[in-house]
Amino acid sequence: MSDEPLVLGIETSCDETGVGIVRGETLLVDAIASSVDEHARFGGVVPEVASRAHLEAMVPTIERACAGAGVRLEDLDAIAVTAGPGLAGALMVGVASAKALALALGKPIYGVNHLAAHVAVDIVEHGPLPEPVLAMLVSGGHSSLLLVPDVTGDVQPLGATIDDAAGEAFDKVARVLGLPFPGGPHIDRAARDGEITIDFPRGLTTGRDLERHRFDFSFSGLKTAVARWVETERRAGRTVPVAEVAASFQEAVVDVLTRKAIRACVEHGVQDMQIGGGVAANSRLRALAQERADAAGIRLRVPRPGLCTDNGAMVAALGAQFVMRGREPSRLSLPADSSMPVTEVRA
Repeated sequence: MSDEPLVLGIETSCDETGVGIVRGETLLVDAIASSVDEHARFGGVVPEVASRAHLEAMVPTIERACAGAGVRLEDLDAIAVTAGPGLAGALMVGVASAKALALALGKPIYGVNHLAAHVAVDIVEHGPLPEPVLAMLVSGGHSSLLLVPDVTGDVQPLGATIDDAAGEAFDKVARVLGLPFPGGPHIDRAARDGEITIDFPRGLTTGRDLERHRFDFSFSGLKTAVARWVETERRAGRTVPVAEVAASFQEAVVDVLTRKAIRACVEHGVQDMQIGGGVAANSRLRALAQERADAAGIRLRVPRPGLCTDNGAMVAALGAQFVMRGREPSRLSLPADSSMPVTEVRA
């Protein structure tokens, strides 16, 4: 095996069938097959629909990835796959596919943690990760602050959501405003035309809540506040100013996220911060994070939007790091673990 291993990564934790191929720290291809349109009519991801979509998309997406990278399956040095956390059925499709490839090709397999992979993907965008780095991961299922001294073996949770994750709140507020699913991109676009005129609450940012949940997040109360505000306006016969509500809600979310992330960096003496997860594609989050990082003297790393959402490149990137650092591969009997803790980087 060369110093730059060729690794194929498979991601099926939710509604994206992702297959990425990485050589060392260089991304060769990132192929995605999304089932989001199939879920849109339900207003959210339906696990059974997602699992069936992964089954149908897996082989064509692997073939497309290999063709795009100009490699054969036989050329691979290792297979990496998201083992958790995520939707149980969806994870099983990816893990079973990776096992089949590893067994047929005689290659090592690495079952990786979805959250750690979101951190590792920045390697193919901006080069080796500083050690340590403070990672803020924000998506439909997760809002987490992680201290990462070593993405292949030492990931320490500092805080997480205690109820709705940020992305989930975006989806629910979008539904209240009559915007399509997934809500994040539509709220981001609507907010660009609106003013921040409504003072929505910032959860876990004052008093005892802040003392007990210094680096934790809560967006359930914010979501409820938005819904009640909109309901009050409609009952009064007034037209709901969608752009203003979107801008004000979005500001409340990104204010809390960035404020706590910067505080975590300062209190833990970390000079580098990385943002990942689907909500990291939000334009206001990226702008405010940069502004506050600059003011605090912290270096900010954010992958391009396409690498923030779920993808196979992030799994391949983490798998390649395991190989290059000489980490032991997973057993072929590795399970799909829907509640895999972030401290467990490899299954």
